Amino acid sequence: MTARTPRRAVLAAVLAAATTATMAGGSATAATRTGANVPATVDNLFWYADGHWRAGTHRGTAALNGSRPGLVITTPAGRTEYTDPHTAKKNTWEYAAWTSPVHRSSVPGTEAIASWNAHTPAGTWIQVELRATYGTGATTPWYVMGRWASGDVDIRRTSVDGQTDGTSTVWTDTLAVDAPARANGVRITDWQLRLTLYRKPGAAQGPTVWLAGAMVSDVPDRFTVPASVPSGKAHELNVPRYSQEIHVGQYPQYDNGGEAWCSPTSSQMIIEYWGGRPTPEDLAWVDSRYADPQVCHAARSTYDSAYKGCGNWPFNAAYAATYSGLAGVVTRLRSLADLEAVVRAGIPAITSQSFRAEELTGAGYGTAGHLMTVIGFTAAGDVIANDPNSPDDPAVRRVYKRREWENVWLRTKRYNAAGKVATGSGGICYLYAPAHPSIAQILALRSVGVL
Repeated sequence: MTARTPRRAVLAAVLAAATTATMAGGSATAATRTGANVPATVDNLFWYADGHWRAGTHRGTAALNGSRPGLVITTPAGRTEYTDPHTAKKNTWEYAAWTSPVHRSSVPGTEAIASWNAHTPAGTWIQVELRATYGTGATTPWYVMGRWASGDVDIRRTSVDGQTDGTSTVWTDTLAVDAPARANGVRITDWQLRLTLYRKPGAAQGPTVWLAGAMVSDVPDRFTVPASVPSGKAHELNVPRYSQEIHVGQYPQYDNGGEAWCSPTSSQMIIEYWGGRPTPEDLAWVDSRYADPQVCHAARSTYDSAYKGCGNWPFNAAYAATYSGLAGVVTRLRSLADLEAVVRAGIPAITSQSFRAEELTGAGYGTAGHLMTVIGFTAAGDVIANDPNSPDDPAVRRVYKRREWENVWLRTKRYNAAGKVATGSGGICYLYAPAHPSIAQILALRSVGVL
């Protein structure tokens, strides 16, 4: 049916990437994102160009130029042992590291979510860490935001539980200030990333990181959000339709099977919209009796062994970027008008929402957290979504009332079925788009603050 209960208070997601030839910089200004009279709530910065990778501090890494610049190992900085907490296997790895410049966020934030896109051939993996500075001047430790590989043979893909300094805590994929309303107004003002690349000793090939960065946000607590004005123009993208429900009971080792696969199912829809497809070799492990085996593959490829689920937001964006020519990031958007701008540019988006059954007409269910793929808008401004919580593939396309849908997506507080206050996503969104986007796509992504 639906996704697991949300594991943090307020969160969000979106995508972006481009080449040096089409973009100069990785962060939009607050004015670009929100307009002159609306307070900014989100700041994005992503490194992806040759000049980005040449900046920062290198320990055995170097920038790799080309049609898609990246970060690679040149001379390893050393060797280390890593014992996988999920398999107990201990191995020795060569490593090299890159530390980004410090970024001053245009929005002092309560949450930060990292994104990365990388190629990790067999015998390689990466670790992504984030260190934040508060407005008080105090600095967090280096928080691990993910240990990641596209496969699961060398290491198990994982977030890291239990990280806190008493002021902020990492909840799966999100660094959140603890009780920000009561913590003397503490906010994240600056941050930087550290990428550590690992390979088997003596290997000729290591990982390549194409994109890395983060979204910092400070979305105010709210039970309702202002209504946006629809464009008045109907627009719908031809996105494949996949149901998670036809996979119920399949591969329960990956978050109990399809019942909880809304995130990877949504990811697979958009990957295939852009022309990505697993190879027969990729799918050889899937039972030949199962329909849509690529959805099973997406679930396995996004599974977080610590979270024990497939709903880790950056892991989904990183999976999308394993397909040739695709980039993916997690961000927040401020309104359906922003989402319309992206969709009109040909970019479908994955959004996170939670609601009681009576709050979203036509859904037929309630959820504490669920991912859908937004593929268009009617002339009246209603949302056309591919909802994976459907009985079969043909039933996936739904039309939801604009005002209802906008509220269940953008709010941060809600009342659950028991009448207790619960949380909402605050506009989380995954954006997957070409690594070499068109001019129209660049303009749309810039308009919503991703580029």
